Amino acid sequence: MRYAKPGHIEVAFNGSLAAVPLDAQFSVPAKGVTAVFGPPGCGKTTLARCIAGFQRLPSGFCAIDGEIWQDETTFRPPHLRPVTYVFHRPVLFSHLSVKRTLLYNAKQSKPALIDFDGVVELLDLASLLDSSPSHLSGAERQRLALGSALLAQPRLLLLDDPLILLDRPAKREIMPFLERIREQLTLPMIYISHDMADIERFADHLVMMKNGIVTAVGPLHAIQSNPALAVRGEAAVCIDTVVGGYDGRYGLIILRLQGARLLIPGPPLRPGAQLRLRIAASDVSIAREAPRASSMLNIFPARIKASLPFDEAEVTLVLALETGRSGAPLLARITRRSFDELGLSNGTGVFAEVARALPAVLPERLLITPSTPAGEARHVSVDARNKQKSDHGHDRQP
Repeated sequence: MRYAKPGHIEVAFNGSLAAVPLDAQFSVPAKGVTAVFGPPGCGKTTLARCIAGFQRLPSGFCAIDGEIWQDETTFRPPHLRPVTYVFHRPVLFSHLSVKRTLLYNAKQSKPALIDFDGVVELLDLASLLDSSPSHLSGAERQRLALGSALLAQPRLLLLDDPLILLDRPAKREIMPFLERIREQLTLPMIYISHDMADIERFADHLVMMKNGIVTAVGPLHAIQSNPALAVRGEAAVCIDTVVGGYDGRYGLIILRLQGARLLIPGPPLRPGAQLRLRIAASDVSIAREAPRASSMLNIFPARIKASLPFDEAEVTLVLALETGRSGAPLLARITRRSFDELGLSNGTGVFAEVARALPAVLPERLLITPSTPAGEARHVSVDARNKQKSDHGHDRQP
């Protein structure tokens, strides 16, 4: 018999639904964003529908934060599960205005999570309240769908690839609102997607699926160093850092990672703000000895945990940083010739030279401008991957 564990989302489904096999078992924290990643047709949506109760596998198990929704003797139907499901194509009533649509959902539940005014402010819906859903853009319709879902006061928000039907500008418009929900509400989310770039931007945990089977589960940065992702052409690791200060002379943000320090070009940020960095494997090189003089800003002692063949000419190294207390994983893609000539192997101590580290995004961070006192700030939404300078590799870290 399975037991529900407080503070966790626990799932175990095994069987077949409509000829789609499913072997999905995982346990993740009941907070933040858990992304479910895999190619189209791998069973992500089937898994989400089982969690929501839309589909049933008799031997399934589902528990949220210690509360059992399904086991050998229990099956709560969808309307008795405190979960809301946001589809990639929102289901909205065209005869109701935006305001009436929101109020309809607000009347169904007491505002334990967020109230009507809070949703309007969080999703910037004030200017749309009198509009008909049929007159909204794709991104605006998704904002309305998110607002309706939140006003149902769920304990779990299921997002089934909500950006898949949106073009690139619409995706850039809606993503900051998903980040607001993550940052401002204590609401766990399961985010279904086959786009790793979206997942890297704001997910905390990652569940990988292939052919209906869960193949890996864990914190995002840990799974990114898993061989299944590390050998991708665009392999990268995301690490969460804290702003420690600013070097105004050289325009460098000082970042902290459990005792380690990183420097990247950028505008001054509020000290203490969290910033997620994306470091691509192709932007990390390896040295056997600490360089005496280098143009690299960030050089860290590290140890090789695994070496993975990439193609005939290159190999991907999985590293563990040994600076401070971080132990953070890092990836490096180097040539096979360099691997052999440096005498590298698993367990070898090396120095990782990070040529470039890009903020995954700066979602409404408090940017400190030259004309703004340090105690004040203005909200700015920035897609840092497109706007940050690309050259992060000059002047060795002091």
